[in-house]
Amino acid sequence: MFRKYILKPLTSPEKRRPLIAAGVASLLALGVLGYALLPSGGEQEAALVVASPSPQASATPAPTVAPAPPPAPPPPLPPPLSETQSMIIDRIGVNAPVVVYGLDENRVPIVPTGPGAGGIVAWYDFSARPGTGGNTVFAGHVTWNGAAVFYSLSTLGAGDQIRLVDDRGAQVVYQVVMNETMDANDPATLQTMYPADHDILTIVTCGGTFYRTGDPVFGGEYTSRTVIRAELVSITRV
Repeated sequence: MFRKYILKPLTSPEKRRPLIAAGVASLLALGVLGYALLPSGGEQEAALVVASPSPQASATPAPTVAPAPPPAPPPPLPPPLSETQSMIIDRIGVNAPVVVYGLDENRVPIVPTGPGAGGIVAWYDFSARPGTGGNTVFAGHVTWNGAAVFYSLSTLGAGDQIRLVDDRGAQVVYQVVMNETMDANDPATLQTMYPADHDILTIVTCGGTFYRTGDPVFGGEYTSRTVIRAELVSITRV
């Protein structure tokens, strides 16, 4: 089974502030002085003539050229996988359908229940889609009327691969970098499901000791959580 978590509201990233640049140009006009020799009777007499200042031509600002707009960014690529996906972990024999889950009215992640719940991998729609540059979050049961999809998840080691494959043959491959057992009540466990600024995959399932609580759906709870973190290796589009 997989215990419910309560998610805090996600904060939006800060807006980027545009940078503005401006420049100013000025022109200088110069007055002109000239000398001339003028005849007077039979003698030549030097005379100093001061030329009247000619009207200044009005300064015409040089035409400015508006900077060319930056080229439009290329349109973003569509998500590499279609809506129909499976998770494959060869190391532990997992090949299970991925089903979209979200939050209930109390912002608690919904987990698979009912017949067949033990064989389902939940992908949470508050997280990034696989291969799109964020934290893509999955969960599943470790037991559900017997061994469930992530029964052997805790045995994964660094370098083991996790593949998401769609119905067309496209796939996104991740490589395990962390396998950690965390206390069920540790806030850090919840934080592994928060958004990230790079492409990672997170799987959360139950671990530790099971104790019965009489819960009509889950029957009880586990004392800890197994958290797998994996980093993107490759994307194959079709």
